[in-house]
Amino acid sequence: MADAPRGRGGFGRGRGGDRGRGGRGRGRRGGRKDEEKEWQPVTKLGRLVKDGKIKSMEEIYLFSLPIKEYQVVDAFLPNLKDEVMKIMPVQKQTQAGQRTRFKAFVAIGDFDGHVGLGVKCAKEVATAIRGAIIAAKLSVIPVRRGYWGSALNEPHTVPNKVSGKAGSVMCRLIPAPRGTGLVAAPASKRMLQLAGIQDCYTQSKGSTCTMGNFLKASFSAITKTYGFLTPDLWREIPVSKTPYEEFSAHLHLTAKKSAV
Repeated sequence: MADAPRGRGGFGRGRGGDRGRGGRGRGRRGGRKDEEKEWQPVTKLGRLVKDGKIKSMEEIYLFSLPIKEYQVVDAFLPNLKDEVMKIMPVQKQTQAGQRTRFKAFVAIGDFDGHVGLGVKCAKEVATAIRGAIIAAKLSVIPVRRGYWGSALNEPHTVPNKVSGKAGSVMCRLIPAPRGTGLVAAPASKRMLQLAGIQDCYTQSKGSTCTMGNFLKASFSAITKTYGFLTPDLWREIPVSKTPYEEFSAHLHLTAKKSAV
């Protein structure tokens, strides 16, 4: 008696017979492994943050320490909100035709003096957004806020006129009286909101329809708020040891442990 016909017109799959697609790799689905694992810092700064030797982002900014791990920012700024500002397809001409990838612009901020902007290009939209969020966390900067007129209540606007440029786009931020709100285009308005600025006039020129450059110009202007030295910042701060020098013995010990 002939065997019963097998799937696909009587032809089996070769190896595995009737196993089909269901028998391969079903158990591997679920959460990503790298998200479940505990953070193991690989930089000196990461080790000091995880061990509680550095207490705030301001210590990192004071000594201009480069942040290479986004978990450092997560540890100090857990309330960061991210927003996808733009996703655009970009193409590259190759021998086989055109290769399309997706470029994502993501802005993050805690609405209280910290803001970041990240850009990432990837084959898939989700991968580009994930990469842009990480890039934005690594570029988080402090935002200086000030007053228009009398220094009453909390700071509410930019401390002085600042401007930033990217490509042909120039964005200028001008202090505004309390209650004015943000007089800005949607892109720069969202950046200012994430930075925690409540009142501000803006002026822009160039090809502002190029969203990427407009965001970069706005971010560049916000970055410069701490670049202008006003009299209230003339106070001399005594020079102290950097965290790497202060905790050099601790770093030496932890380096030995991780090597073992």
